[in-house]
Amino acid sequence: MHRDALVLHARDSIARGSKSFAMASRLFDHETRERAWLLYAWCRKCDDMADGQDHGGVLSPVADPQACLNDIRAKTQSALDGIETGDPAFDGLGVVAAETGIPHPFAHDLIEGFALDAAGWRPQTTDDLLRYCYHVAGAVGLMMAVVMGVSPDDEATLDRACDLGLAFQLANIARDIREDGEAGRCYIPAEWLAEAGMNRETMLTPENRNRLAAIGSRLATLAEDYECSARIGATALPLRSAWAVLAAAGIYGDIARQVRRRGEAAWDRRIIIGKAAKLGWVAKALFQSLGRTQTAPRSLPRSAELWQRPR
Repeated sequence: MHRDALVLHARDSIARGSKSFAMASRLFDHETRERAWLLYAWCRKCDDMADGQDHGGVLSPVADPQACLNDIRAKTQSALDGIETGDPAFDGLGVVAAETGIPHPFAHDLIEGFALDAAGWRPQTTDDLLRYCYHVAGAVGLMMAVVMGVSPDDEATLDRACDLGLAFQLANIARDIREDGEAGRCYIPAEWLAEAGMNRETMLTPENRNRLAAIGSRLATLAEDYECSARIGATALPLRSAWAVLAAAGIYGDIARQVRRRGEAAWDRRIIIGKAAKLGWVAKALFQSLGRTQTAPRSLPRSAELWQRPR
């Protein structure tokens, strides 16, 4: 398939799969925007295949999870090797990886996150939670940084890009506690639940609402620390890329902030960031990107140990 057709497919994918990311992507320059779409389409397709979804819709059982993972791995490797797969999402990955030099291990790290879910993995500790967040989102942050022109050798900026992925995923986890629990999934560390006097079987009961709200607030605070850390990395990006990143950080950060603000009512209805709020962040992010100064978080989290390991 011609590159233009792959880009059109990717544009449609992000429009269906994430209105927030679609809006933020419009702030990139033309070349970066197309590459971001191509990367998103591959991430979305892998996620949908692993979870039996259609652009992030309702979860459904996957008949043979291991066979599905093997298919994802094989098609991804073929795309990275420059071999057409016939699937526009995977072929789009091949295009963007060839154009930007995305390190192949970053792509495979994302797939390992799907493998954790397929195995029924559950976090026991905070470190477990952060490693999972790295695989399903931090690795995407690393790839997006390279798409935006960051050198694969620029450790400091890649570290901040990983932070942004962690912030996004922590916000998602906080927002989706009830939805995930009802689907048989739980991403809250077992040690957090034990400290609160709950477990995975009892955390959604009405009598534990206040305790669950405290855990939601804890997740939101952790997400905010990583968001704040990630904002520092925007100072190393071109203007329009910084604008897009800071807008996305603000929009997704509002998800976590609403979880904390709603307290026990956080899961009564799904948290959605409205168009007006998103446009507000687009405007604020423009001024932030022009100023290019960010305040350091209370404590600067380190993400390097999650992705800088022997390969």
